[in-house]
Amino acid sequence: MALQTAIKTYHHRVEEQLKHSLVHNSIEPLLQDAMRYALFNGGKRVRPLLVYLVNQLLNGDISKADPAACAIECIHSYSLVHDDLPAMDDDDLRRGKPTCHIAFDEATAILAGDALQCFAFELLTTADNNAETKLQMISVLAKASGDRGMVAGQAFDLSHVDKALTLEQLKQMHAHKTGALINASIELGYLSANCTDTSLKAALLAYGDAIGLAFQVKDDILDIEGDTQTLGKPQGSDLQQNKPTYPALLGMEGAKAKLDQLHQAAFDALRPFGDQGILLRQLADYIVRRTH
Repeated sequence: MALQTAIKTYHHRVEEQLKHSLVHNSIEPLLQDAMRYALFNGGKRVRPLLVYLVNQLLNGDISKADPAACAIECIHSYSLVHDDLPAMDDDDLRRGKPTCHIAFDEATAILAGDALQCFAFELLTTADNNAETKLQMISVLAKASGDRGMVAGQAFDLSHVDKALTLEQLKQMHAHKTGALINASIELGYLSANCTDTSLKAALLAYGDAIGLAFQVKDDILDIEGDTQTLGKPQGSDLQQNKPTYPALLGMEGAKAKLDQLHQAAFDALRPFGDQGILLRQLADYIVRRTH
C-alpha cells in the first residue's frame, strides 16, 4: 500500500467511525453541531493515520485501533477549537473555514471543545481490548493531553510571546505542544496491536520525536513562505504575534537544515523495521515536504 492510498483509506475509516460514534441526541443540538463542525472540517488526520500505521506495522487487529484513532482526533480537534479562541491565538480561519467560535459563538466553541475532550476518553472505554490495555490507553492519552503534554506546551507558548527563547526551550515547548500527541498516537497504535516488544516501542517513539518536531519546524517555515489560501489560515500569524519560531532563532536556512536533520533522524529510528517501515518513512517525507 502506497502512502497516498493509506491516507485515503484510513482517513475514510476514521471519518466513518467518528460519524457512527457521534450520534447521540443532546438536549442542546447546537453543541453537537459545533462538535461536528470541529471534527469534520477537512483535517489531514495525521494522528489517526499514525495509530493505524503502527497497529498494522505490528500485525495488529485494525478494528481494535478504531477507538484510539477516533479518540486522538477528538483531542486534537478540541485543542484547535480552543487554540483559535480570542483569549488564545485569536484566529478567524482554520483550514480555510471560519473557526468554531466565528461559525457559532465563543461560549459554544468552548463547550464543544470541552465535550470533544470528554468524548475522547469515552471512546477509549469502548475499545475491544482487555481492561488493563484500556487503562493504559486512557493513561497515555491523559498524560499527552494535559499539564505534562499538549496543554502545558500551549500554556508555555502563550506565556512566552514577545520573550526570547533558547533553542532547547523551543524544542521542549513543541515536544509538549505538538510532539506529545504524535507520540501518543504511536503508543496507542502499539497498545492496540497488543505488542510487548519494548525495543520496537522505543524505536517508534524516537521516530515520533523526530516527526513531531519536524511537523512544527515545517509549520514555522510555511507561516513565512506559504500563503493564506494554501495554508487555510492567516499567513504570517506567528510573525504578527511575535511568537518564538525556528526561523526566528535559526534563520530560514538554519530552520530548513534542522528540518533535514529531523527527517534523517526519523529514517534512522525506523531501521529495525526494514522494508516494513516504508509507509512510516513515506509519512516522514510527506511531513517535511507538505505545502500546508
